[in-house]
Amino acid sequence: MLKLEHISKTFNAGTVNEKRALCDLSLHLRPGDYVTVIGSNGAGKSTMLNAVAGVWPVDAGRILLDGEDVTGKSEHRRAGNIGRVFQDPMMGTAADMWVEENLDLALLRGEKRGLRWAVTKSDRAFFREQLATLGLGLEDRMTTKVGMLSGGQRQALTLLMASMKKPKLLLLDEHTAALDPATAKKVLEITDRIVEENRLTTLMITHNMKDAIRHGNRLIMMNQGKIILDIEGEEKKNLTKQMLMEMFQKVAGSTIDTDEALLTRNS
Repeated sequence: MLKLEHISKTFNAGTVNEKRALCDLSLHLRPGDYVTVIGSNGAGKSTMLNAVAGVWPVDAGRILLDGEDVTGKSEHRRAGNIGRVFQDPMMGTAADMWVEENLDLALLRGEKRGLRWAVTKSDRAFFREQLATLGLGLEDRMTTKVGMLSGGQRQALTLLMASMKKPKLLLLDEHTAALDPATAKKVLEITDRIVEENRLTTLMITHNMKDAIRHGNRLIMMNQGKIILDIEGEEKKNLTKQMLMEMFQKVAGSTIDTDEALLTRNS
């Protein structure tokens, strides 16, 4: 489904601020894989997602999505096959537009635009049905401006929008990091359901070690622009925070005292 073949990315090359963000990184995701991604600050997690999404080009290597080489394609040309939810609840939606209008934009993604009613009667019924599955009461707030929603409601809506057209790949870039623990738990429950029901191939960055272990069928850990651990199957099911920290220390050759020291944000 997704293949990263020896990709590399360096920022500010040849200057005192040179930063090697990705170093000959390779990764293969099978159809339906739900992969959580963790790593320390500067490990390259978000750089990898941005490379996959086409935000910036890689310096070397290839990116293949469902067998197609998209390495040279722009972010816009990849958007029809990739859904994405960001850390900031204010991103991914239009704050001054109604809930149903945002959903209509998501429904039309990748299609040619023409003259039509903004939201049709059949679309509105479909949106109501989809919103009801979130369990947040948004089906009764379809003409509310998205900017009036709470952070959790907005992230749930963005997740619904990102998955509505069943993209080939779903990218979740710390999409619960800005939420309080209770709200983050609810959004992750919604995430698991949407991913499972739609059988979406998913990459989810998280700074929370428990969430990385609890969710998905596979866990990868990054360090200094490389993947240093790739855990799945029974090994992941039996994984604990302590075991994961010990694996990191062994593979990375460094010591840490807490998971917070390992999983700092803004990588």
